[in-house]
Amino acid sequence: MYDLIVAGAGAAGMTAAIVAAKKNKKVLLIEKLPSPGAKLKATGGGKCNLTNTLDSDTFMASFGRNGKFMSEALKRFTNNDLIEFFKSIGVKTKCSDGFRVFPDTHNSSTVLNALIKELERLNVQILTSTKVENILLDNNKAVGIKTAQGEIKGSNIILSTGGLGYPKLGTTGEGLDISKNLGHKITPTYPAMMPLNTKETWQENCTADTIPKATIKIDIKKHSKQKMQGDLIFTKKGLRGPVILDFAKTVTPLIEKYGEVPVLINMTKGMNQDDIIRFFKEKHSINPNNTVLDHLENLLPLSVAKEILKLCNINETEKYNTIKGSAKEKLVNTLAWTPFTINGHDGFDKAMITSGGVSLKQIDPNTMKSKIIDNLYFAGEIVDLDGPCGGYNLQWSFSSGNLAGELL
Repeated sequence: MYDLIVAGAGAAGMTAAIVAAKKNKKVLLIEKLPSPGAKLKATGGGKCNLTNTLDSDTFMASFGRNGKFMSEALKRFTNNDLIEFFKSIGVKTKCSDGFRVFPDTHNSSTVLNALIKELERLNVQILTSTKVENILLDNNKAVGIKTAQGEIKGSNIILSTGGLGYPKLGTTGEGLDISKNLGHKITPTYPAMMPLNTKETWQENCTADTIPKATIKIDIKKHSKQKMQGDLIFTKKGLRGPVILDFAKTVTPLIEKYGEVPVLINMTKGMNQDDIIRFFKEKHSINPNNTVLDHLENLLPLSVAKEILKLCNINETEKYNTIKGSAKEKLVNTLAWTPFTINGHDGFDKAMITSGGVSLKQIDPNTMKSKIIDNLYFAGEIVDLDGPCGGYNLQWSFSSGNLAGELL
């Protein structure tokens, strides 16, 4: 008989198990993969962006309208608390850019190994290669779990099995199915934080270049207010980079609705049509013998500049003042807002995060406890909360795991 059974040995589950064990609780941590923390090990390209330096209010606002749900969890386990916790288990951190916090090794294995070592020090029993199939109930109270190997009794259960993203790392949605079968509402789930595919193919000639501070917006009147800024990277199939990863949660539901989604991307650091016309006139007056491509190299990487000129049917050896009016207008408009058509993605297989999950209306934000099943708690990505790139989602996993484990 365990005081606590934690289903899912990711960031949230391991944190919850550690916190509960420190209170002398008898804890069982169950993971369906052969070892804990597979997704944690892969996060941030293996560098493990643990958190960031934002204050709690700004941090919560980055999660949108549901962000305030995190208030108690963040109050009890702030970004500074997280840094101190890892320091206490032998993981030093650093923040080179003043915003993102990494282990000083920039290696997620450092984080994972330290967590496992702490679990072992606290005598947390870890059961791997075991899938939780259901929650055992008695008078609407969680009293254990059912696995393929049999039933295990426990006074409290924490579901921290993640969402649907990157199923090869263990997140295949069984926790969502279990929660639904228990009566919890599951908000619509979509893949998020992922590359997007485009109908256009010209960008495959620009894969070596990154566009800093690009702005992307939806080119559908009803959704035109949706926009985001960040670094843009081109791929053979479409677009990626932080701005795309963060914007994916906005786009994927629209792809399902419309089939394809037209977007506009400003790659000229926010310059509008008037700014661009002024730029060309100034450059031409200074260097009248330079080609339009020479001028564009001051705005864009060479590969991108060449492709933009092709889109506008302009010879790259032509001078700006000799370009015909219609072509010149098209060039200015394309530089201000370059059109792309998002027509697909690789689904949950390449999604780092799941948008949607267990409805927050059925979870007590002060404890992470279910409002409809007694002694059942949630932590991490399984719930309907997801943030952008930059340590947001890991901080939430650690804070929610801490809250669920602390207040049993």
